[in-house]
Amino acid sequence: MVVSGGEHDGIINDVHHDCFKVKVSQTVVVAAALPMQDHWLPLSNLDLLLPAVDVGVLFCYSNITSGSPTSTTTDSFGAKVWVLKKALAQALVTFYAFSGELVKNAEGEPELLCNNGGVDYAVAYADVELSQLDLYNPDDSFEGKLVPGKKRGVLAVQVTELKCGGIVVACTFDHRIADAYSANMFLISWAHIAQSKHFSLRPSFRRSLLNPRRHASRYIDSSLDDMYVPVTALPPPPPSTASAVDQLISRVYYVKAEQLEWLQAQADTGNRLKRPTKLESFSAFLWKMVAKCAASEHPEKICKMGLVVDGRRRLGRTKAAAEEMDCYFGNVLSIPFGGKRVEELVDEPLSWVAGEVREFLGMAVTEEHFLGLIDWVEAHRPVPGLAKIYCQGSEDGPAFVVSSGQRFPVTEIDFGWGEPVFGSYHFPWGGDSGYVMPMPSTAGNGDWVVYMHLQKKQIQVIEEEAAHVFRPFKFDYVLNNNDKLIINNNN
Repeated sequence: MVVSGGEHDGIINDVHHDCFKVKVSQTVVVAAALPMQDHWLPLSNLDLLLPAVDVGVLFCYSNITSGSPTSTTTDSFGAKVWVLKKALAQALVTFYAFSGELVKNAEGEPELLCNNGGVDYAVAYADVELSQLDLYNPDDSFEGKLVPGKKRGVLAVQVTELKCGGIVVACTFDHRIADAYSANMFLISWAHIAQSKHFSLRPSFRRSLLNPRRHASRYIDSSLDDMYVPVTALPPPPPSTASAVDQLISRVYYVKAEQLEWLQAQADTGNRLKRPTKLESFSAFLWKMVAKCAASEHPEKICKMGLVVDGRRRLGRTKAAAEEMDCYFGNVLSIPFGGKRVEELVDEPLSWVAGEVREFLGMAVTEEHFLGLIDWVEAHRPVPGLAKIYCQGSEDGPAFVVSSGQRFPVTEIDFGWGEPVFGSYHFPWGGDSGYVMPMPSTAGNGDWVVYMHLQKKQIQVIEEEAAHVFRPFKFDYVLNNNDKLIINNNN
């Protein structure tokens, strides 16, 4: 393991807020365990569609007896920190992109310099028990406290010991380098290495898999101009007139499996060949809720919703191509979206709204769509492009994006002391639009954990009108849905 940077015995940073205090006692730079030759890794055309935003993810572990054969809860916090650090250094050998830095090339485009510059790795202590963490309000509990801010490189890690002996492991990574699928590969590999397990899924950085076609402009469908825009064509932002209720805030909820099944039944038209998925039904319901928030003041405005689509399966038509795409590291995403009048979304039944979701999704679930998107970026380079819905906020009408986190491997991120009792992405992405990420619950019972980053007034309507679906995430949910947990309070 190669560790460089300033290691400190004392407190180097204090974070104070109303709920608890976080003290960072140590910060080091962890580089790959083996020496690596510097080299450049270009970003793919699909990477170049992402703005410079960071994604956070965290996992909470209790000091528990969980029945896990791999649990090492008797180990000290220092021993666990050492295991994580050593495993991180080994994981970076294979996932070397996370140990590099982004540098602009001669064309002004970002390029990844794979120089093994390392990852900022912080060790901290939080004066709060896991059961007292406000998991429902990540803006207060996660942001800049348990989820680290990234100051350099493309990845930052923070390991925090809690007052009760629980642990929070959190990461922040540059979205231009990896999508959630790629981050999941890294997290699983890191956890497997920590347990001395072998992992079979090694990342591929073969950018030629996403090369544009010759004479790319010939293949570009006009629908892509409705979904994406060169940044030079964006109008200047209007003067800010946002009130407190227009402010984007983050919340975490859980949705019971029976509620998801109920939504799917409500969205079903009876056509067995076109039965909506749980994600389509959930998204349609949320679309109605966001529209309802605007109905009293702006019923004539257009409410837009986008759904993130992963193109790996669309680009892997042959067996060989599918195997390549399954381990491809980078961004392979598109964000198709639909727009309907607010009053229409409110008045029509859920089955009709789900049909509208399926219609705009149909444009982006094909191989040709992703090949065309690669070509679209090529035709506009070096001017970067951006998904239109990212920058379409309340001036044009409400807008938000739903990202499918159903492959979030929360129960697989076991570093040797048991599975996490809670895991979530944290992504206040900085766009004008809202963002929602549904993920599987650690309970493994079909429930979802839902991260929402929406306007305060939209959150209020959702909590008033759909309290039976979206329930604020409290630690009681963990206790009530995992009968193996025995909390060992050290106080």
